[in-house]
Amino acid sequence: MLLRLPESVSEAQQCLAEGAVPVGGATLIWAGWQRDGFPEQAVSLRSLPEANVIGGGALGAAVVLNTVDDRVPEVLRHAAAAVGTGAVRRTATVGGNLVGSTLRCLLPAALVLNAWATVLDRDRVYEADLAEVLAKHHVLLSLHWREPLASSYRKLPGEAGGQPPLVVAAAVHARDGGLHRLYVAVRDGYDVLTADVSCDAGSEEAAVALTDTALGSLPSVAWETVREHVTQLLARPVSR
Repeated sequence: MLLRLPESVSEAQQCLAEGAVPVGGATLIWAGWQRDGFPEQAVSLRSLPEANVIGGGALGAAVVLNTVDDRVPEVLRHAAAAVGTGAVRRTATVGGNLVGSTLRCLLPAALVLNAWATVLDRDRVYEADLAEVLAKHHVLLSLHWREPLASSYRKLPGEAGGQPPLVVAAAVHARDGGLHRLYVAVRDGYDVLTADVSCDAGSEEAAVALTDTALGSLPSVAWETVREHVTQLLARPVSR
C-alpha cells in the first residue's frame, strides 16, 4: 500500500481523485484492512496545515487526540481525553473519531458547541453541517464552532465488551438580548440525543424543560446523570 502525505489542499484533492482512501489515524481501519486486504493507496492529512489547526474556534481533522489542549473548549478537550487508552489517543485523530468511528466519542461535544465542518472534496473545499458529514462520510478537513460561555463533559465507566458508556456533554451559549441557552447531548448506547432549552431561570427550571425534549425518554439512571451534570454546569461562574 502506498501512503500519500499531501502538503497542500490541491495535492490532497489530487490524491482523492486518484482513488486514495482516507486513513485518519488508522486505529479503526487497520484491522479491517488486515482481514479484507489493503487498498492500493491511502492518504493521510497529517502533513496538511489546514488539517492541523488547534484553537481560534477550530480543530483540524488530523490533530491527534492526545494533543487536544486548552486552546479548545473544556467539553471538547475532555471528550478527546476520554477516548480509549493512552496508546489509542497517541494515534487516533479528530477526523477518524468523528467520521470513521461508530462510537464517535467527540460527537456529543461537537453538537453542544453547535459545530460545523469544513470538508475536503475532489474539486472544492466547503462548509457542511455535521449531520451531512456523518451521513455521507465526507473527508473532514476541520471542525469549527462559536465559543460557549461554559461547557462540560462526562463519560461514565464502561464494562469491557458491553454497551458503550453513557456520555453527557453540555454547553451554555449567549443569545441575542443577553439570554443564555443550554445545549445538551447524550450518547446512550450508539444513539445520540440532543436538546436545547433556556437556562436563565436556573438549573431546576432548565432540568424540567429538558424533560419535555428527547432527553425525557432516557432511562431513569441516565436521566439522573444528565440532571446532575446540568446542575453542576449551571452552578459555575460563566467561563470556558
